[in-house]
Amino acid sequence: MNVVFLLFEDAEELDIVGPWEVFTMAANEKPELSNFTVSEAGGIVRCAKGLRLMSDYAFDVSPPADVIVVPGGRGTDSQLDNPTVLKWIREASQNCTWVTSVCAGALLLAEAGPAVGRRVTTHWHRVEQLRKHGEVAEVLENVRYVRDGNVISSAGVSAGIDMALWLVGEIYDPEFARNVQRRMEYYPMPPYAEKTPSGG
Repeated sequence: MNVVFLLFEDAEELDIVGPWEVFTMAANEKPELSNFTVSEAGGIVRCAKGLRLMSDYAFDVSPPADVIVVPGGRGTDSQLDNPTVLKWIREASQNCTWVTSVCAGALLLAEAGPAVGRRVTTHWHRVEQLRKHGEVAEVLENVRYVRDGNVISSAGVSAGIDMALWLVGEIYDPEFARNVQRRMEYYPMPPYAEKTPSGG
């Protein structure tokens, strides 16, 4: 199973590396789970906070995807006008078992097609923008992730970790996902915690 992470300039770092940590941790026990990154031209991509990530593949040589992870971040808006990126999302998603987004990546799924007519979520700051897009059926607020068919969208940044853990539980089983969570020591206890939403 190929889990493919889309990279583009000014993507939000944790949108990528949060789910990456989940899926690669799972791959320690499930060697058939292959994780790699793709970008339009390959090479190094600079993310929103300055982290540089090396793409494993350019679009034209990437192996087929079973799962795609589409991040958000401030670079999302420029990608909404990038026909090459939108075409890759559209074509890669056609044969995917799961199509996922983190944060504003839901806008790219709506523009490219996979989220058209679906219930989705996104970062709270992008909710109205996504509603105005008009292609999705409903934009949910105050949830960490939403599944509609094979499309799973998650809220901002850290919510991608929750989404990825849930998906690992779907691909394998919940107990295996709990073991991945334990190995990650992912038990969020922020010092200034507010009431947080749950999955939907």
